[in-house]
This record gives sequence, structure tokens and C-alpha cells, in this order.
Amino acid sequence: MLELNKKVFGKVTTKEIIGADPPAIPDIRDIFEKELATLLDELTSQSKENLEKLLEEQKIAEAHINSRPGAMALAQNKIQLFNQYNEKYIQAIKGKL
Repeated sequence: MLELNKKVFGKVTTKEIIGADPPAIPDIRDIFEKELATLLDELTSQSKENLEKLLEEQKIAEAHINSRPGAMALAQNKIQLFNQYNEKYIQAIKGKL
């Protein structure tokens, strides 16, 4: 159960991405938009060391979501949204490095 409560994008947990709630559109999209804005704001005050750590954490989170057993049967639209927003965040981190 701990794995489902793992935060993978700001405050968004695995459970929110692969579970039935919240619905993919518009709810989870709105959540991702808000989290991305918050995460990008926080990047400005991060050291290079912290940025490298964040980058690694987001790559792990991406692998965590995309390699779940039975992922093909899960909410693909929410997983795709996660991947889109996570990629934007990863690119922003790389830009700061």
C-alpha cells in the first residue's frame, strides 16, 4: 500500500494516477497544471546538487508509474498526462542545470 501513496509529481501520488479517482479530465489535468507551476517556482531557489537529485527522483517516479504490473489495463489517459507533465518538469530541471 505504501507504493500507492508514493508522491510522484509534487503532491500527486501513484494512487491518483493509476486509480479511478480523480477523473482524468479535467480534474487530474488541473491538478497537474497547479503542481507543475508550484514545482517550477521552487526550481529557482534550488542548488545544482538539489536539481540533480530532483532530476533523478523524477526519472525514478516515471519508471515507477510506467513499469507497474498491468499498467496497460490502468487509466492510460492519466498515465499519459503524468508523462507529459513530468517531461515538462524534467526539461525545466535540465534547463536549470
